[in-house]
Amino acid sequence: MAVSLSDVKSAAGLKKLDEYLLSRSYISGYQASKDDIAVYEALSKPVSSEYVNVSRWFNHIEALVRASASFGEGSGVKFDSEAIATPPAADAKASADDDDDDDDMDLFGEETEEEKKAAEERAAAVKASAKKKESGKSSVLMDIKPWDDETDMKKLEEAVRGVHMEGLLWGASKLVPVGYGIKKLQIMLTIVDDLVSVDNLIEEHLTVEPINEHVQSCDIVAFNKI
Repeated sequence: MAVSLSDVKSAAGLKKLDEYLLSRSYISGYQASKDDIAVYEALSKPVSSEYVNVSRWFNHIEALVRASASFGEGSGVKFDSEAIATPPAADAKASADDDDDDDDMDLFGEETEEEKKAAEERAAAVKASAKKKESGKSSVLMDIKPWDDETDMKKLEEAVRGVHMEGLLWGASKLVPVGYGIKKLQIMLTIVDDLVSVDNLIEEHLTVEPINEHVQSCDIVAFNKI
């Protein structure tokens, strides 16, 4: 069954999407799918950090897209003007009664003052809950390539593991033959999503002096939420 979402470019739609992602890592199912791509493309750019859960999800999907990760089929996504959470029956009845008394038809689904207040209260509750939750973690598999076959791979790995950041933990590694006598370092790492950006790690730590004396380039092979 397709996932029904409000207009994610509107403030109200973003609030509802933020609530929706509070207890979910992906738009549908338990792995990244084309549903995530559909919403990612609909947003088109990073959202304000005010929307904690949407921002977390967007950054994760963006990292997967950059890593050319594979995405499942998903259930399909339908964008409409209806809210994900159904208003209480009493409010819905009151709204219906108001519509009967009102000669003007509401073509744009504007919220009543009561609905706006309820939405603001839900958003505040979501923020408070999100702050209490621990930051999510991700497991990353990275390929680190040397300049040539004369590069000392032991020194390269020592230099890589010498990078220390809060929220970064280096894991198992191995040397993988590339060709012409050249080997690359394939290494696992675990990151705390709110503390470590893989792009920042590569651009500002692994490919700058003095490490770039050994490291020619870095590629993300896999990126998975834990």
